[in-house]
Amino acid sequence: MSRIAVVDDEKNIRGVIRLALEKEYHQVDEYTDGLNAWNRFQTSMPELIILDILMPRMDGIELCRNIRNHPLGKELPIIFLSSKDDEIDKVLGLESGGDDYVCKPFSIRELIARVRAGLRRKQFLETAAPQGNNNFSGDGTTENSVLNYGHLSIDENRHFVSWKNIPIYLTVTEFRMLKNLVSHPDYIKNREQLMASAFPEDNFLNDRAVDSHIKRIRKKFQDIDSGFDEVESVYGLGYRWRKIG
Repeated sequence: MSRIAVVDDEKNIRGVIRLALEKEYHQVDEYTDGLNAWNRFQTSMPELIILDILMPRMDGIELCRNIRNHPLGKELPIIFLSSKDDEIDKVLGLESGGDDYVCKPFSIRELIARVRAGLRRKQFLETAAPQGNNNFSGDGTTENSVLNYGHLSIDENRHFVSWKNIPIYLTVTEFRMLKNLVSHPDYIKNREQLMASAFPEDNFLNDRAVDSHIKRIRKKFQDIDSGFDEVESVYGLGYRWRKIG
């Protein structure tokens, strides 16, 4: 059982989400606006947040940024609820630190799947020891559903990434983009391909959002390895993962 916060000013939406999450045996806390939620989160963070963007008093973008600046909220899974046709909301939500988004009207099955992925990744990140993954083959092979390439290890089943045996927290979007790059080392991936890999069920494309995610991916690797330069920018074309050798 996990404690999940649902922040949305629409009572019916909160009720539908609560019912679905409680069937998954989660504890659900409801908040009608961002300010009420933030007042509570400053002393007690949930394990995952489902967050609407347009709300009174404090909107979802501001709340997300506040959470990411809080010591206990830097790695907290955040799933945005976004209007299907509002591209600006999606960009701002992702750039403010959101892991993922689900479009309204949304599929409960899709939302639950993303909740499960976020909680699973968070759990394995918290329990993994730096020396806990020693399946490196160094040649891009896959062992026991783990993709190994040089110092990098990607476990798709657990949504888990490590570099030089040190766990790295990536959002769902960042994880999917990284896997796309590493699956084809030295091949250039344009922004459309990277966004399609992150959101295969949506046709939302935005160059600025992709560049923002790549920047965040690089920073997370450089935070543990200042010499990290495997993600290469190819001017006017896109990005690629450097080939070994």
